[in-house]
Amino acid sequence: AQVSFLEDGRQAKSAAMKIKLASGVPALPVKNLNGTGPVHPALAGMTGILMCAAGLPVCLTRAPKPILHPPPVNKSDMKPVPGINGICRKTKKKHLKKSKNPEDVVRRYSQKVKNPPDEDCTICMERLVSSSGYEGILRHKGIKPELVGKLGKCGHMYHLLCLVAMYNNGNKDGSLQCPTCKAIYGEKTGTQPPGKMEFHIIPHSLPGYLDCKTIRIVYDVPAGIQGPEHPNPGKKFTARGFPRHCYLPDNEKGRKALKLLIVAWERRLIFTIGTSNTTGESDTVVWNEIHHKTEFGSNLTGHGYPDPNYLDNVLAELMAQGVSEANLKD
Repeated sequence: AQVSFLEDGRQAKSAAMKIKLASGVPALPVKNLNGTGPVHPALAGMTGILMCAAGLPVCLTRAPKPILHPPPVNKSDMKPVPGINGICRKTKKKHLKKSKNPEDVVRRYSQKVKNPPDEDCTICMERLVSSSGYEGILRHKGIKPELVGKLGKCGHMYHLLCLVAMYNNGNKDGSLQCPTCKAIYGEKTGTQPPGKMEFHIIPHSLPGYLDCKTIRIVYDVPAGIQGPEHPNPGKKFTARGFPRHCYLPDNEKGRKALKLLIVAWERRLIFTIGTSNTTGESDTVVWNEIHHKTEFGSNLTGHGYPDPNYLDNVLAELMAQGVSEANLKD
């Protein structure tokens, strides 16, 4: 009876302490109690049990949900973006150009090197002073396996046969990309499936850009059949989460970003078909290395605002794909 009395006393004291501290206890937010956030519910529960056992107060709360979309907007309130013709761009199935001769493409962007240095060719990993690793595997008239070329802009050197092999393994669009520094020669295009890109101004402001309205971009790509340029030609691909809504501030830099994103869309560089980093699903439409802001009124996922560096970052990502301000002068 004495033990029971002491135990009851401890429980009462612990309860009294919790009641006393409850009003001043800071909440411990647990992101997404459904189990997809950075803190898993099971881990949060175990942490809570351990903290209680140590006599520490615990107060678990749900983290605020991201604000993905703006308030409803009437069609009459959606306005065209000044300086940009129309409000929509469509892409159709790729019409395979009468394939440019790989040798001609390689010769166009490189110069022969008579006395190459004793260094590795970073494509085949053989020495430049020896023959290409593709000798006996790939044959092209006029390109001997020992020939070495230097790319014009960046100066990196490779076996010419290796450059031909790299070109044949790519999109075969008449462009080359240096595998060392990623410099682009010609106009790079991608493998984005057919779809539609819409854009307009809505009368709401983004966090961090309260002095201007917002440009909303809506991408819509339907599911379909993979073409010869995709990972599994002839196989179906899925398109999850479309239409996808993205946001830019309606200021000078935001409009510039939109113009360049339109160029990237027309070059089929915004999306590609691959494996989703989020779900692990293969043969599905995924983003293609140009980040977009899909969260309108918050930045809880890292894909929203405020983000003072985003516009500079997306312009740099577009530049890395060969899309720059120079393309806007045409």
